[in-house]
Amino acid sequence: MNIQDMLKDIIAKEGGFVNHPADRGGATKYGITQKTLSKYLEKMVTVEDVKGLDIETAKDIYELRYYRAPKIDRLPEGLQHFLFDCAVNHGPRRAIKFLQQVCNDSGYGPLTVDGLMGPKSKAQAAACYEELGDWMLVALVEERQLFYSEIVEHNESQGVFLAGWLNRARSFLPDVA
Repeated sequence: MNIQDMLKDIIAKEGGFVNHPADRGGATKYGITQKTLSKYLEKMVTVEDVKGLDIETAKDIYELRYYRAPKIDRLPEGLQHFLFDCAVNHGPRRAIKFLQQVCNDSGYGPLTVDGLMGPKSKAQAAACYEELGDWMLVALVEERQLFYSEIVEHNESQGVFLAGWLNRARSFLPDVA
């Protein structure tokens, strides 16, 4: 899947303008929060600015800050879409922590679970994926689901989002027999 297809999928999953009272990220459009848009534009923005966000700016933010900057674009192609989606949903460092933890759990470590994509994390991820293939993606989905459950366990108000979050994670499950 190429970057444009991944962006299209993420934008579809994130949807348009939302300002749910339980969402800790606050107002979003295409999943871009007020805080993220402020950082990108290098100025404080309002909820109205978020409402006015155009899709091309959202795509630019995602590609630059959630795909290229955390070096997800340098990972095996079969992992990129899932980890890019994780970076958007949880932040890039959490996405890389999922990857590092799965590598460690699969015997492709030891890696420091710090959320930074260094040469060792990249090499171990490639070796792990080469050996495990789609089963690595299954393990990553499981890691993400556990993370969602921990969020709700620590803050019950987030339970309203759990079913949707789990469905989003499971949408990446490969057909393995």
